[in-house]
Amino acid sequence: MAEPAPRDNGRADQPLRVAVVGHCASGKTTLVSGLRQRGYDAYAVAQEHSGVATLWRHAAPDVLIYLQVPLTTVRERRGAAWSQTVYDAQETRLADARAHANFVLDTSRENALQAVAHAVALLESPQVAR
Repeated sequence: MAEPAPRDNGRADQPLRVAVVGHCASGKTTLVSGLRQRGYDAYAVAQEHSGVATLWRHAAPDVLIYLQVPLTTVRERRGAAWSQTVYDAQETRLADARAHANFVLDTSRENALQAVAHAVALLESPQVAR
């Protein structure tokens, strides 16, 4: 397992804490699993199900990744019956997280391995203070 560089966040001996948010079927669980395998303290936030707009902040992440996915892709992954109403409600619940995300990944354009590689590249970029 790779060890990402610790961040100067008062937890210098600990890996970067990464929160992942997004619609249902956006790939949160898959991305979190891939990041954990690479040594990150990653976790999914069920922000799309919560009326608490700042739920994503509760565990004080160092980095917030928002997974963007259009309704057409959600329907491909979850079934054609997935409603616009549910999708729109999730958009509303995710608005604060999206506005504060360090990175937005469109998971409709990448397979799981590509999304993990993309996220790791972003987390190792100079944009992320260490």
